[in-house]
Amino acid sequence: MYNKIVMEKFLKPENAGSLRGANAVGKAGNANCGDVIKLYFLVDEDGIIEEAKFKTFGCPAAIACSDIACDLVRGLQIDEALNVSSREIFDELEGLEDSRVYCSVLAEDAIKLTVENYYKKKSK
Repeated sequence: MYNKIVMEKFLKPENAGSLRGANAVGKAGNANCGDVIKLYFLVDEDGIIEEAKFKTFGCPAAIACSDIACDLVRGLQIDEALNVSSREIFDELEGLEDSRVYCSVLAEDAIKLTVENYYKKKSK
């Protein structure tokens, strides 16, 4: 059973959708369960994440973790986003069932891959 915060984020995610003009995109997936998180960041010239959106295929916990991840990275320097941990995502949701903790890890992985994508694009 999901807690109230997870259900609110699942039913009314504030950050769902693609992001026009995104200059960083990352995707992380879990082959065992089929959950896939795709994050989109719009990073300004000073390296600040102005906007973050997600598209997620998965369970309510994966969607809730994606939504929280976007909230946590918005306003951070791109490098600071790497400090957003699965534990922080878990805590923001006030916990997840043991069988769904991997969703917070997946969201952390997606953040890291999105930051990596930003630097790959920037170096070209």
